[in-house]
Amino acid sequence: MAKFEIMASQPVILYHNPACATSRNVLGLIREHGIEPEIIEYLKTPPTRAQLTELIRRSGVSVRDFLRTREKLYTELDLANPKWSDDQLIDFLAEHPALLNRPVVETPKGVGPCRPAKTVLELLE
Repeated sequence: MAKFEIMASQPVILYHNPACATSRNVLGLIREHGIEPEIIEYLKTPPTRAQLTELIRRSGVSVRDFLRTREKLYTELDLANPKWSDDQLIDFLAEHPALLNRPVVETPKGVGPCRPAKTVLELLE
């Protein structure tokens, strides 16, 4: 129980797409741990470029891990091409929130895209 008290003082934030099954599953796993996250529907309220930069920095993973490669726009913009710098990729994410590899979860323990859903447990424990 102590860990949930600590987390209650610092919110768990879910960058959520309710149309996505993985995002809904992550929300369910968070709630099963007794946590009610702050939910940001990122397609309606996209994170700013500065917020994206900070989330990616805190995650410890590459910008490319935050890109949704199955998104049609990913192919259209040729984002698999290594010519794009991290700054340019963040610009694309800021301009096109549908490119965000959902869901992204932010907790006091860390930040990360949670695909598959069970990876959220690493951020809750």
